[in-house]
Amino acid sequence: MLNSFNRFSDTGMLLLRTGVGLIFMTIHGYAKISGGPERWVGLGSSMSALGINFLPGFWGFMSAFTEFVVPLFIIFGFLFRPAALLLTINMAVALSTHFIKLDPWGKIAYPLELVILFFALFLIGPGRYSIDEFLSRRKIRNK
Repeated sequence: MLNSFNRFSDTGMLLLRTGVGLIFMTIHGYAKISGGPERWVGLGSSMSALGINFLPGFWGFMSAFTEFVVPLFIIFGFLFRPAALLLTINMAVALSTHFIKLDPWGKIAYPLELVILFFALFLIGPGRYSIDEFLSRRKIRNK
């Protein structure tokens, strides 16, 4: 009986992409992108955990952009794997910052969960109900 739910895996992926993308964009991304240059410099200073100490405002903006705009790519399943990889890398930087600060497990667990989530999405792909899949089928049809 449980195997009969396999036919809903693409619908499940659409729900997962949409839910995670919207939440990530509104909860994480909006506050960072609208925070402006002062907030971006603070965010970008996280790159020092990787030994990158120049242009913190640029790195902070790139992180804010990744957390606000890139989830749209996840939601629509467009350039899905590169988008999932960007979010994986972004959250890996956040994770490394928490490790270096020796933060308590409660602060480390969330970015770790997101690294795992976005990397798993990268491996799984966007599913059938996505722009990437539509373009792929269209390309095959036109050959």
